[in-house]
Amino acid sequence: MKVIPAAALLLLVLVATASLQALAVAADSSGAVPDGVCDGKCRSRCSLKKAGRCMGLCLMCCGKCQGCVPSGPYASKDECPCYRDMKSPESQRPKCP
Repeated sequence: MKVIPAAALLLLVLVATASLQALAVAADSSGAVPDGVCDGKCRSRCSLKKAGRCMGLCLMCCGKCQGCVPSGPYASKDECPCYRDMKSPESQRPKCP
């Protein structure tokens, strides 16, 4: 019988734990986004704009789109169809920055 080195065993346990955590998040039926996810993504998205209005709209859109926000200030909204397709009810203009 071969003995598995402690480092390999630890790595195996960490990978298994991460996989189970990912499954738990995917199985969460509430669709809630973990704290801080939208904040970090929206800071990146709004980094070249006046933070107040951009951050407020981005955080709202991020929450409604289960944490999907385009990856940077110049990233295409096509990365997140929900984010891209959200419109302002009055003017039908894009709601998300």
